[in-house]
Amino acid sequence: MIWSTENLILVSAILLFLSIVAGKTGYKFGIPTLLFFMFVGILAGSEGPSWFLRISFDNPRTAQFIGTVALNFILFTGGLSTNWQETRPVFWQGLSLATIGVILTAAISGIFFYYLGVVFPAMPQFTILQSLLLGSIVSSTDAAAVFSVLRSKKLGLSNNLRPMLEFESGSNDPMAYILTISCLSLFVGSSTGYTQILASFFKQLILGLGIGFVWGRFAKHLLNIIKLDYEGLYFVLVISIMLSSFGIANLIDGNGFLSVYITGLTLGNLNFLHRTNILKVFDGLSWLMQIVLFLILGLLVLPSQLVPLIGAGVIISLFMIFFARPIAVFFSLLFFKIKKMAINDRLFVSWVGLKGAVPIVFATYPLVAENFDSDVSQMIFNLVIFISGISLIVQGTTIPIVAKFLKVDQPIDDVEGILDKFVDDEKTEMKEVKIHGNSFVVNKALHELNLPKSVIVALISRDGRFIIPDGSAVLQKSDRITLLAEDKDSLREALKFFE
Repeated sequence: MIWSTENLILVSAILLFLSIVAGKTGYKFGIPTLLFFMFVGILAGSEGPSWFLRISFDNPRTAQFIGTVALNFILFTGGLSTNWQETRPVFWQGLSLATIGVILTAAISGIFFYYLGVVFPAMPQFTILQSLLLGSIVSSTDAAAVFSVLRSKKLGLSNNLRPMLEFESGSNDPMAYILTISCLSLFVGSSTGYTQILASFFKQLILGLGIGFVWGRFAKHLLNIIKLDYEGLYFVLVISIMLSSFGIANLIDGNGFLSVYITGLTLGNLNFLHRTNILKVFDGLSWLMQIVLFLILGLLVLPSQLVPLIGAGVIISLFMIFFARPIAVFFSLLFFKIKKMAINDRLFVSWVGLKGAVPIVFATYPLVAENFDSDVSQMIFNLVIFISGISLIVQGTTIPIVAKFLKVDQPIDDVEGILDKFVDDEKTEMKEVKIHGNSFVVNKALHELNLPKSVIVALISRDGRFIIPDGSAVLQKSDRITLLAEDKDSLREALKFFE
């Protein structure tokens, strides 16, 4: 095929379509759609079957650029749709997992990789620094994978586990990035010392958090003040805010990935114009970026280079799933009271150590690094492909089953999706409340509660059904009601009725 502009557009459309169809088919069988996006990319690569598209793509630098842009959208959208009120109670647990957990995972995995080669000569032979580099690359959980699996399966979890896992996956990339870059700089002979590396970490962390928070607040005021002639331009404005958050943070040596996530998290928990439409558009853009990212990374994969590493890939993957991640999680959460986070909760957090696009993007850094052995960098990249793929298959497909087995699952209703049809969320505060058995509102009609006039009960979820109530509706034990209020003060006053 002659690669003209027209043919390239056609092939791109075909790949996107095939990825969506394959992903939809796989989802019915519980297989994460992200895995199918990569599989389509591998099929379309230079070693794909002769009857399929064969695209020769061997440019890790371009893949790294596309991956960085895509991660901006994925992390920003994840932050934008994260409820801070749910995340706040588990903030410190999530932060501990995102820092201590990542360091421990990198260290435990790196030591295992090194001694695996020492004990078994048939396994890949890495130096201790190369092993720690590989451990650093795969040390974080992947935001795209976690957001995709938890949200697409509409999986409800007890004890605020879901917001904690989403917060961890959205905020742990900076630590993995710093560890990866630090190992690379030491390997290629940089004069950077350990003290400088530690100082760089805190600088990136503080500046990333600061720029993200300030930029999120600024975005809210800008969206509410500026008047654009076309509504579609608001989406372009938010994209510019997102990318500038990443760029400014990196420009002053902060962590851009953390800045983008915090910008989305800050903005997503504030009221701003066109909020609902912007959330929906970015949700679609996030999926598009995930598809493009996994397709591009799939094109880089050469199956002939993967086959010799099957044994090592499986052993390393299983070690990370069943040993490295659980040890890191239990130690990271060691200082939190057991009753606040039961053993089953910790086991489930250990299981949701999903790998995906982020480790693969980080694995391109050795490929483009100067003075780095090309054979070693290619082997690291291929092993990361194995680790991510097996993680998505083994962990991604069984998360609902494990949640049920550990008794941490609970029903989840798409309340916001129903209310989007008639809620002007630019002016409305919304809160879902569960009616406990000892609440005085049980067996009382809504008109008997004397709620503030600026507050209404918009929805009642009962036994898996949604009820749009009138004043005569009687509240029952275990009902989940959705309150709508004109402002935060009214909502706060109304919540006192249901304490």
